Amino acid sequence: MNLVYADQEGRVYDHPDYFALARSADQAVELLDEELIPLPAGATLVGLPGTRPLCMDADGNMFPLPGDYQAVGALLPQGFTRLLLPGYMKAEHGAVLPLFGYTAVVWKEGGFYVAARPCDDPEPWNPLNCNPEELDAGVHLIREKYPENRLYEHLSHCALGYECLTASNTFLQRLEGAVPVSYSCNAGCFGCISEQPDDSEFPSPQTRLTFRPTVEEVTQVMLEHLKTPESIISFGQGCEGEPSTQAPLIIKAIKAVREKTDLGYININTNAGLTDHIRGIVDAGLQLMRVSTISALDGHYNAYYRPRGYTLKNVEKSIRYAADKGVLVSLNYLIFPGVSDREEEIEAMVELVRRSGVKLIQMRNLNIDPESYLKLIPPAQGDILGMGSLLDIFREELPDVLIGSYTHTPEGWLRKQAREAR
Repeated sequence: MNLVYADQEGRVYDHPDYFALARSADQAVELLDEELIPLPAGATLVGLPGTRPLCMDADGNMFPLPGDYQAVGALLPQGFTRLLLPGYMKAEHGAVLPLFGYTAVVWKEGGFYVAARPCDDPEPWNPLNCNPEELDAGVHLIREKYPENRLYEHLSHCALGYECLTASNTFLQRLEGAVPVSYSCNAGCFGCISEQPDDSEFPSPQTRLTFRPTVEEVTQVMLEHLKTPESIISFGQGCEGEPSTQAPLIIKAIKAVREKTDLGYININTNAGLTDHIRGIVDAGLQLMRVSTISALDGHYNAYYRPRGYTLKNVEKSIRYAADKGVLVSLNYLIFPGVSDREEEIEAMVELVRRSGVKLIQMRNLNIDPESYLKLIPPAQGDILGMGSLLDIFREELPDVLIGSYTHTPEGWLRKQAREAR
């Protein structure tokens, strides 16, 4: 499997004499055939600025590729869990990579391969299925229908400018649509993609919502999207803070919508730290809840999320309450090779899921500069088992919990469960 690398103009090459290397956390490792799959449709190859590719010769010597070249990684679409990072070293002291989830890529048998495993049906969220002409037409139609709705103005920028698929779905009226409501947050996530402090080492790739929408604006978006039995409308997007900080607004909107239609599902993407607020939202008629976490260990969780006025115990209480009330709860598990697959991390996550009533673990590739993240979190306490082993352990220890990549309705959850049982 040949090294893949790029020149400073972004042209990509494979090297006929050197083998590719990958990384698990900060350790260079060789790739195994069983860890590789063909580059998925919808994946993107990107250069890693300020890096040098790591490679290996036929004698097993590992070294950075000579010359003015940069490492290459793949950005995977939803449906795939990365197993390893690209093999690289920083060429410039203090260089920081943009906030993306980089995956190891190699050239093998005449094509690109990546270190990943499929974990969900990629087709619904394949970015190639988002037709630009249809999206432009959908944005024009909705904006013309609701010219005063500031949420649609905001979401049109997310869809057309950031190419956010959830925002795009809102205008295409399919799958999971977005209804952002919050400009504030009860956490200061190190890798927040919508707001960073002025002295942050990396800029936010998105702009956060800057206003508090009205109940009418929120309900218009919800009712426009909830037109089929399996449609999903979601509070809590990458372009906003924590949605539960706007619990009174969400509660009023849910009640108003359910007075007019019982179609579709109402979801919240949340850190679930504000347990009293989550209880109120659940009681108003919430049906799906996706809870973001990076760890089930306090030290690791707190280092990344920097929670304000809540703890992991509050998160677990929120999950347990929602699950007991019949809400289908997922974890939005932000995974990182060489960290998530630490022995102590796996044990803690299995126990949290068992205790709390989670039904689906969404394996989401953490978008972060690896060096910055590794400096932030506690060091490993046990063995690093590998991401493939993590997935195998989850399936063995949590047989009633599905491993996926995105939010499913209860019907979709049952279909996925039936497919995996065959």
